[in-house]
This record gives sequence, structure tokens and C-alpha cells, in this order.
Amino acid sequence: MKDDYPKRCSFETFKSNVCHRLKNLGDIGFLIATIEDDDIFDYYSLGWYPECLYLLAMVDYISRLNGVELCEDYDELRRLRLEETVYPVSLLILSEVLGDEGIKEEAYANAIPEFIRFNIVENEVRNVC
Repeated sequence: MKDDYPKRCSFETFKSNVCHRLKNLGDIGFLIATIEDDDIFDYYSLGWYPECLYLLAMVDYISRLNGVELCEDYDELRRLRLEETVYPVSLLILSEVLGDEGIKEEAYANAIPEFIRFNIVENEVRNVC
């Protein structure tokens, strides 16, 4: 475990940081750095399951897009699933303000498969500034 791990931030901030890292490193650079740094297991050992599974979903998604074979080291973690569905905060707010549960249902139905496998609704990982 790394001594320089930051304190736990909000899940929304974490997701944003991962997406920015993907943008900055590029697909293959992101895959190499994430697997070499062992961040997925580090988050798991901290009990930070949403972060662990989000990062694993990102690795699996980027691997699929690039025709890269899945890293077998994570096969046991791929059997996990968060108990409650995690939606983006912005989507939850929009659904609440408009009083429309259909917004959440549509986002769930259109979520990236690698993320929804872990009960995480994610539709866009490349739309970062």
C-alpha cells in the first residue's frame, strides 16, 4: 500500500480524477499505469469498494475498446457488485427536480456495460475539459 494515498474524496471527485487521468495518459498509458500502480487492489484493501469497482470497470471498458485482453488478476473482483446502484449526482438532482424517475431508468438502461456490471451508472467517461 502506498504511503502517499490521499484522503478519501467524494465519489464524484474520484470519478472526475479518473476520467482526467484517462484523458492525460491516453487509453494504453492509462491501462499500463493503473495496472502497474495496483490502485484497484489498493482501493479494495482500504474498503473503498465504489472506487475499486469504478476503476476496474474503467480498465475493462478501455481494454474492450482497444482490443486488449482483460487482466486476469482482477477476475475475483469481477464477481463483486455494489448493493445499491450508484448514479451520478447530477442525474439524481435532475431526476428529483423534475420529479421524473424515468431519467434514472433511461441512464441505467444506457449505461456502459462494464460499469453497470458493478451497479454503477456511467454513460460518458471522455467528456472532460
